[in-house]
Amino acid sequence: MPLAGSIFVGVDPTGTRKAFTYAALRQDLSVLIVTEGELEEVVGFLASQDGAFVAVSSASHPNAGLVRQRMAAVAPASRQLRGADLRIAEHELRTRGIAVAGTPARVTACSPWVQAGFALFRALGEHGFEAHPAGDCPYQWLETHPHAVFTTLLGRAPLSRATIEGRLQRQLILHERGVRLHDPMLYFEEITRHRLLNGVLPTAQVLLPEQLDALAAAFTAWVAAEKSAELTRLGHDSEGYITLPVHSLKEEY
Repeated sequence: MPLAGSIFVGVDPTGTRKAFTYAALRQDLSVLIVTEGELEEVVGFLASQDGAFVAVSSASHPNAGLVRQRMAAVAPASRQLRGADLRIAEHELRTRGIAVAGTPARVTACSPWVQAGFALFRALGEHGFEAHPAGDCPYQWLETHPHAVFTTLLGRAPLSRATIEGRLQRQLILHERGVRLHDPMLYFEEITRHRLLNGVLPTAQVLLPEQLDALAAAFTAWVAAEKSAELTRLGHDSEGYITLPVHSLKEEY
């Protein structure tokens, strides 16, 4: 169990203005903060807490070639193993119909945001954070994937995160799980004929995609700390695990 006063943080390294978008929840699932920051700001915020469970929406390790080895064992005569440059966790999600990007075996081949995630994991380790599950350690980190979180919570692939419908859907998913956000259904009550004709919609109350992704990760961190029996972990020790806030996965989404 986390220490009293611990917070539950989600970090998304795909921010548009600064390197990271991060969100923090209190134990009662009220929102402490949703903001952006550079690496030093994020780590400084986390290290200043009495306790923190942190879920990062990025790969914690490059792939170790395990998927390639499995595919080669099935088709040893194949010279080109297409789609093999990914981790076990990513492969398992894809086989269930959850679209996730693969993590290359070489760090230099990873996208800049994935490399930013690697830097964050290193910094967390340097500040005493341990990989979940780590017993009574008050500072723990885990890896998650926001699209997979929303898909597994919903039971199907959500609408595009780039659309207002997709943002409303994601906010509603979190709201119905107890995260104390503005009820997205009120958005529709505030759409009047005048507003619609003039293109003035109440979008300010609907969070941005990267904010919703950070909150999905924060919710995952909360489940890891408060209801660990309801977690699913996919992966391998040598490549890291993707953690999702559901008890089990369906065969197909």
